[in-house]
Amino acid sequence: MLSLAALLPVAAAPSLPSTPDLGKAEGRCRPGESGPSFMVEVKGLKDRTGNLKLEVYPANDKDFLADDNVLVSEGKTFRRVEVPVPASGPVRLCVRVPGPGSYGVSLLHDRDGNRKFGWKVDGIGFAGNPKLGWNKPRSAKASATAGNGPTSLSIVMNYRKGLGVAPLETK
Repeated sequence: MLSLAALLPVAAAPSLPSTPDLGKAEGRCRPGESGPSFMVEVKGLKDRTGNLKLEVYPANDKDFLADDNVLVSEGKTFRRVEVPVPASGPVRLCVRVPGPGSYGVSLLHDRDGNRKFGWKVDGIGFAGNPKLGWNKPRSAKASATAGNGPTSLSIVMNYRKGLGVAPLETK
């Protein structure tokens, strides 16, 4: 489970404010996308409120979940897709990547619409669906490999549970 203690260093770290539209033009899939991309199926949503924010990072611990402005200014991979949660039906998102290879992938269910993760309200998920502990997951556990065309992923969302976060219990 991801705890409050894991988020404090991230919240306290000095960084440039995120630019909400950064990475969106590069991340937006075209109709009938045939190039390298991730086709993400979202599982375990708590509800159908707010927005989903899918982000792609370099697959290394230093850059995974790093500030988007810093990544882009250093010429590193950063892609973002942000959409309202659909009212019903399966939830799928598509994000383009620069080419075949390994990438860190995170998905935020921004239930309150403030564009950042609030562990008491929002949901979080990663490629590979790692079990979340006291720190952010290591890049190797939260990455996926894209091929020459669309690559399917399934991400299970995690929400507040006690002092941490975990997938919702299914009955």
